[in-house]
Amino acid sequence: MKHLLRKIPSVDKALKKFTHNEDKKTREAVKKGLENLRKAIMDGRVTEISEELIKKFIDEALNRASLFQLRRVINATGVIIHTNLGRAPIGKEVAEHLKEIITGYSNLELNLETGKRGIRYQNVMELLKELTGAEDVCVVNNNAAAVLLVLSALAAGKEVIVSRGELIEIGGSFRIPDVMQQSGALLKEVGTTNKTHARDYESAISENTGLLLKVHTSNYKILGFTESVTSKELVKIGKRHGIPVYEDLGSGSLIDVRAFGLSYEPTVQDVVKSGVDIVSFSGDKLLGSAQAGIIVGKKDLIEKIKKHPLNRALRIDKMTLSVLEATLKLYKNEEYDKIPVWKMISESPDAIRKRAETLLNRIKNKLPDNFLVSISEERAEIGGGALPLETLPTFVVEISINGKSEEEFYELLRKEETPVIGRLKKGKLLLDMRTVKEHELEPLVQTILRASKKLI
Repeated sequence: MKHLLRKIPSVDKALKKFTHNEDKKTREAVKKGLENLRKAIMDGRVTEISEELIKKFIDEALNRASLFQLRRVINATGVIIHTNLGRAPIGKEVAEHLKEIITGYSNLELNLETGKRGIRYQNVMELLKELTGAEDVCVVNNNAAAVLLVLSALAAGKEVIVSRGELIEIGGSFRIPDVMQQSGALLKEVGTTNKTHARDYESAISENTGLLLKVHTSNYKILGFTESVTSKELVKIGKRHGIPVYEDLGSGSLIDVRAFGLSYEPTVQDVVKSGVDIVSFSGDKLLGSAQAGIIVGKKDLIEKIKKHPLNRALRIDKMTLSVLEATLKLYKNEEYDKIPVWKMISESPDAIRKRAETLLNRIKNKLPDNFLVSISEERAEIGGGALPLETLPTFVVEISINGKSEEEFYELLRKEETPVIGRLKKGKLLLDMRTVKEHELEPLVQTILRASKKLI
């Protein structure tokens, strides 16, 4: 091993021999390339060194240095709303509208009818009111911001009553109690982890109660000996005492998921119809749009929320607005197949199998002989903290490698110019075709074949 390490040139010598540029960026890339070569030797992946191999490691590092840090990846995980991969992708029509808006000027805050300053989210307000049945709408940059704004505007210095079984934590250590503390509201827990009754809310109400809060546990389920208070029951309690009810719906769907063979998940329309005063939900989960925190509800309460100073700090920009409006128009026109999240959820297993067979046929005779490739049935997930107990039938292309590490091959796939993100299971790399689009097959094939040649 030592004799191989001694053959690695210095950064200065490598710069002169293999590049025509000695700027800082090139120097750092060459240094990284030589470090990668040294690591490959130490790991036993390199047993012989040549100038060609040294140049190959340097070229790879130079190419990687020129790439954007945030770039497109191929999602072969089978998780449709993948938080680490940007949650909901948008469709072609929505992307075209976004491009039109961001490559020029727009009437972001100009009323074209009057020629005077307008309301930033007027267009999405009207669409959301129509789609949800709510009286008024406010939109901020994510649902955590929506929770913070609602609590700050309606319950600062007052008690907010919530069930202990709904004091959730989601990704990034976002906790309802922490947000409540930041808003100035006073948390008042009722019930137990598994059981909360209507009488628990009733007995906790005082002169200082500002809100009754219901948090929909969209990212987990408590099963067995359980009981909770429904939205309708909470509304009745709120009306008796003159206290508004706020429901943080989390994922927030405008479509009844039972149409796709999934378990019931309350839609935004259902919750609004139940009489809940304020409802908030995410824009980039089951809605399938841009990151946003959408607040819908009673006009007088929404007005208070809009006038709060935090609303200005948390407002959305023209890019979010353009994506959100274009997505909502698809809902209005019932063009759900143009919303990628719903297209992936509703796709038939036969169509997914065909895509898996296409990939298999394209790579099986071009991979090294020690690669074993096959198709098997698996289960895909909705993801994004939505429908945690629900899975969908899918087909995966399984890759195992005799004498080599599947983890190492997966690392190579992740480091390609178009990274491929799959999942490892029982010593095999699985590429789930439910989340791979038709137009991604060709780059997926090329990435797999290219990475296989690097598995030294």
